[in-house]
Amino acid sequence: MKRLFDFTVSLVALLVLSPILLVVGLLVSIKLGSPVFFSQQRPGKLGKPFRILKFRTMTDERNSQGELLPEEIRLTPFGLWLRSTSLDELPELINVLKGDMSLVGPRPLLMEYLPLYNDEQKTRMNVRPGITGWAQVNGRNAISWNKKFELDVWYVKNRSFWLDLKILWLTISKVFKREGIGHENEAVMPKFTGNKAS
Repeated sequence: MKRLFDFTVSLVALLVLSPILLVVGLLVSIKLGSPVFFSQQRPGKLGKPFRILKFRTMTDERNSQGELLPEEIRLTPFGLWLRSTSLDELPELINVLKGDMSLVGPRPLLMEYLPLYNDEQKTRMNVRPGITGWAQVNGRNAISWNKKFELDVWYVKNRSFWLDLKILWLTISKVFKREGIGHENEAVMPKFTGNKAS
């Protein structure tokens, strides 16, 4: 039932939101250049890798050694606006359509974090990652890593169709209020470095 719901809603959403996707894509192309999309390998259900798709929010500025500058420098005001409105996440509907992701589930984090999870935190990998989730409607980036994992694990253990509907409804409210975008006045969430320092 969840997969059928995900497929149907994501397909309808892509069709209905296609004008917005085209406009945002054009703006990204004008303000940030190409490529319009950001693609990166992320862990899916049971850690199986897939390529997540988002609109770009950062430049490709590099230092004299050719290394990318820190994210907080490369994140432009336009990119920050995209993140605050969650418009950068819209291409993930394609990931949902393909079955890599769900509408609701723990957010897909970086592959490099996988070895850092403790046994409890690993349970978040038992379900498909989501565009939104229980942690996103209960603080998003404004909460600590440990709290995020706690909320993710709670969702996995208590998930239901009705809980998913509640999270989707709360997500709409959070997006309009633009809550929890940054972490302690920082533009980007600091990296997860393991349970001792998270």
